[in-house]
Amino acid sequence: MLRAASNFRAVANRSLATAAATRPGVPRDEREGKEIYTTVGIDHNEPKFDKILIANRGEIACRVIKTAKAMGIKTVAVHSDVDSNSLHVKMADEAICVGEAPTAKSYLRVDRILQAVEDTGAQAVHPGYGFLSENTKFAAELEKAGAKFIGPNSKAILDMGDKIHSKKIATAARVSMIPGYDGEIPDEDFCVKVSRDIGYPVMIKASAGGGGKGMRVAWNDKQAREGYRLSKQEAASSFGDDRMLVEKFIDNPRHIEMQILCDKHGNALWLNERECSIQRRNQKVIEEAPSSFVPPEMRRKMGEQAVQLAKAVGYDSAGTVEFLVDSQRNFYFLEMNTRLQVEHPITECITGIDIVQQMLRVAYGHSLPLTQEQVPLNGWAFESRVYAEDPYKGFGLPSVGRLSKYVEPRHVDGVRCDSGIREGSEISIYYDPLICKLVTHGDNRQQALDRMQEALDNYVIRGVTHNIPLLRDIVQEKRFRSGDITTKYLPEVYPEGFQGTVLTHAEEKTVIAFAAALNARKLARANQFLNQNRQRSTHVASFSKTYKFVSSIPAKEGHRPTEHAVEVSFVDGDANKAKVSIGGKVIDISGNLSLSLPVNSIEVNGEHITTQIVGKRAGEITVLYKGTPFKVQVLPEQAVKYLQYMKEKAKVDLSTVVLSPMPGAIKNVNVKPGDMVSEGQELVVMEAMKMQNSLHAGKTGRVKAVNVKVGATVDEGEVLVELE
Repeated sequence: MLRAASNFRAVANRSLATAAATRPGVPRDEREGKEIYTTVGIDHNEPKFDKILIANRGEIACRVIKTAKAMGIKTVAVHSDVDSNSLHVKMADEAICVGEAPTAKSYLRVDRILQAVEDTGAQAVHPGYGFLSENTKFAAELEKAGAKFIGPNSKAILDMGDKIHSKKIATAARVSMIPGYDGEIPDEDFCVKVSRDIGYPVMIKASAGGGGKGMRVAWNDKQAREGYRLSKQEAASSFGDDRMLVEKFIDNPRHIEMQILCDKHGNALWLNERECSIQRRNQKVIEEAPSSFVPPEMRRKMGEQAVQLAKAVGYDSAGTVEFLVDSQRNFYFLEMNTRLQVEHPITECITGIDIVQQMLRVAYGHSLPLTQEQVPLNGWAFESRVYAEDPYKGFGLPSVGRLSKYVEPRHVDGVRCDSGIREGSEISIYYDPLICKLVTHGDNRQQALDRMQEALDNYVIRGVTHNIPLLRDIVQEKRFRSGDITTKYLPEVYPEGFQGTVLTHAEEKTVIAFAAALNARKLARANQFLNQNRQRSTHVASFSKTYKFVSSIPAKEGHRPTEHAVEVSFVDGDANKAKVSIGGKVIDISGNLSLSLPVNSIEVNGEHITTQIVGKRAGEITVLYKGTPFKVQVLPEQAVKYLQYMKEKAKVDLSTVVLSPMPGAIKNVNVKPGDMVSEGQELVVMEAMKMQNSLHAGKTGRVKAVNVKVGATVDEGEVLVELE
């Protein structure tokens, strides 16, 4: 009976949405994946805010603006000077500049944002996530100014935002807890003492932290001291609050969180769980909803505990209660995020509920429009966080640059792209390097995964280094496919770091055959001229020739690449049908064999394959296959003979220098010229995208030169310190 009622409501809501979209004066609905919002529709006759301000930037600002517009609410964007041409600024009805590029001078300036609220007449402020989203002072100041904070009340933020205090409340609310020290850690010595008492390994983290900032795992006294210092600095920089706590680190856990939604009338719902175990540096990479590890009874218990905690603090908005789950399905309270989570779209996909819409309604004073029994769980959803990062460096060090080509895979079934950029946008050192939250939804886990794989293959990003190679490799990996994951997944599956997709012999020949066919087509076109068939000559049609190459894919360092003799001919002179012979094996390739297409969809021996050409120069074509770029040498036979006379480049000794691994700003310089340093000693600390990184000496020696000062900005590969 309940299912029938739920289906009826979904059909009714779809009908209302369709009718509303055609009525004059009804706002246009431009929400991402708007067709999924079938559980609760938009009632345009319901009272609402006239205008809201979004105190954020990038994709989350765009996300909030789209729902606000669909509800008929005007929007105000705030921005820094470097963000003046950003997408969220263009989408909003009004925009106010609140300062310079560094977040401390713009997006974290409470006074300037409050002034923007007053100047524009905004009735409420949505903080998004990060920045001021969990700042109790900001929420309280807004209330004083007569504007609503679109989030929980300031007391709930204070109670749950302070991880030390939140543990006490959670314990009183009968929520399962992790063993740890119940108090603030004042200094490094006390951190070491507490860590020894609890027993290594321990998690050192900021009381006000979140998003992986201000957080380190320590396995010994040395790591405890360094982790405390670096995490404390990160916390001060990111949150303006450097209080630290220490708790037992549960080895091999899963990170599973419960989305909750509460109103100001005592109602509270849990909207099912999200699995967020795929992480690097405590930051999530791929999330899914629901979790393949959580059976219905466990889901109910987790949901009920999350709601118990929310009610204990008088929570009245969207929030997330995070749990660590061990192999026996015991779950322990980790923290509560008193804001909208980055990964909220996958919950929206499986419940049909627009969480941002409900946040706006609740902030206005409305009750939640459904009961716990009416919250559905429909299908499966995944979210891949597409970052401007180099996945070959520590699973992702930030990259900067301009998006010279950018095409989202919106044509793939079940795909949703939450982004705040467009072609031509700049990825800078000042902000999080997120490009897009790529979401796929399917009837089951397998279908959602297959759609994610297809979407990643069709995603075109040029101009910045990105992490799609890592994402694409994960979604096809056996352990991930089977759901056998923990927070240690990345270091266990890639113990030497991510090095790209490993090709089988058959796949290597496929990539070589494709590159050779492209090169042959290019040569054939270059030899064609107009009306050649009308002239009598001994000239052989260029697409009737056989083209011979020697081709190879560069091998790992210390190994010689395998060279293949390749012959390419075109079937009946058809430029889009090639027969490629490699070592006597014939591979049939058909499709648009063009070097100019952003995405190549081809058939290889009858199997459909999606590839991209991401680079081309004389004798080399870079093919993107299964997310990883492969530089394929395709040379004429004669050219290969001359290569043996070419000298190899001398290898550079990098142990005498410390290079910047990414663009960023220098936070600390711990040495000066003439100092003696030992191998592994910390020399420089740099910050990029709000994350601090410690750079160490590669050998024991004397410092010859220090080329940077605190506060300087540096590019990737820049020499920071030189050793004799």
